[in-house]
Amino acid sequence: MGDVYATIYTMRQSELFTKTQKEAPKDEMAKNAQLLERAGFIYKNMAGVYSFLPLGLRVLEKIVNIIREEMNAIGGQELHLPSLQKPELWAKTNRWNSMTNWFTTKLKAGAELGLAATHEEPITEILSHHIDSYKDLPKYVYQFQTKFRNEERAKSGLLRLREFLMKDLYSFVKTEKEQNEFYEKCAEAYYKIFNRVGLGDRTYRTFASGGEFSKFSDEFQTLCDSGEDTIYLDEKNKVAVNIEVYNDEVLKELGLDKKDLKEKKAVEVGNIFKLGTRFSEPLGLTFKDEDGVEKPVIMGSYGIGPGRLMGTIVENHNDENGIIWPKSIAPFAVHLISLGVEAKEKSDDIYDAFEKAKVEVLYDDREDKTAGEKFADADLIGIPLRIVVSKKTLEKDSVEVKNRSSKDAKLIKIKDINSYVR
Repeated sequence: MGDVYATIYTMRQSELFTKTQKEAPKDEMAKNAQLLERAGFIYKNMAGVYSFLPLGLRVLEKIVNIIREEMNAIGGQELHLPSLQKPELWAKTNRWNSMTNWFTTKLKAGAELGLAATHEEPITEILSHHIDSYKDLPKYVYQFQTKFRNEERAKSGLLRLREFLMKDLYSFVKTEKEQNEFYEKCAEAYYKIFNRVGLGDRTYRTFASGGEFSKFSDEFQTLCDSGEDTIYLDEKNKVAVNIEVYNDEVLKELGLDKKDLKEKKAVEVGNIFKLGTRFSEPLGLTFKDEDGVEKPVIMGSYGIGPGRLMGTIVENHNDENGIIWPKSIAPFAVHLISLGVEAKEKSDDIYDAFEKAKVEVLYDDREDKTAGEKFADADLIGIPLRIVVSKKTLEKDSVEVKNRSSKDAKLIKIKDINSYVR
């Protein structure tokens, strides 16, 4: 996904093809789905499958770009892998028949293919053609790619999907020491991401099962009343344990005391795994060390779902009137609202000035909506700053400004708007 929306700064609401809804969809129980559908950010095509509409895509793109910046900062190189997967490759790692959530399809000639739920096998195969020597390592590659998982029960809006966007990064190194160093570097990058999207104060590194790969993996869990995961949180040390590994033996190993832990509901917004040589050995990914000895490459895997992150943000940033977007990922920085025919000419001028100054602004120029309807839509959509132009404000050569997270509004002189917004 590119940076295309960063160059589109302004939009007239009269031209926006999506519309808001007064009532939440009856088949949606999750707050994120209710609000995002009502506000026109997403459309539910079927259970576990959503379309991202113009406002929603702007938010998704901003989340993606934040993740991209932090992955690039730790040496990641972006690529793009195919969704279609050949069974011969996955058979080498004994995962073709053991994957419980495959979507599979067939070619017209009858050959079976899979729709990728993850990409360890294909990326390892590619690297095996580009790594020969210790001089070729380390390498860190990542992508934003659509994943398909045959979830038995797709629910909770964007929190559990059958088709979704995933950032998956894979590390390829020579030694366990290098692996551990990059693992911690990636964990720090994840904290930076969660801080930038407004979840840093509610997201905790959580010990979880490593599955077939290692004893433990690390999840990043965001506290959320509607979360599907249960964690036990040590608030003082800012670390948590997933219920799946919550037992006396694990707590002792981690140096945690039960009396310091509080049970919380949470949403997993990211995870990191040490893969070791689980994939490199069966797929022939090796390198020659300084002495010419051939060794398997050591790998790691690091995932974040941008759509799930978007849903989690909405679950944590809302009130009784709608969404409250953090500034860093809001679809627009300003919601400009024109009230009455007397305000239209000046509102148009302000909109044009914002456009020239490259301020991201959604302009509610609709003439068939009342002031109450416009204010309700603005609260529902959740853009950080609302600017109202009306006959009353113009009498004082001013506009009314209000932060979405505040109840109080104030007047700002029209001549000072641009500097105020900056």
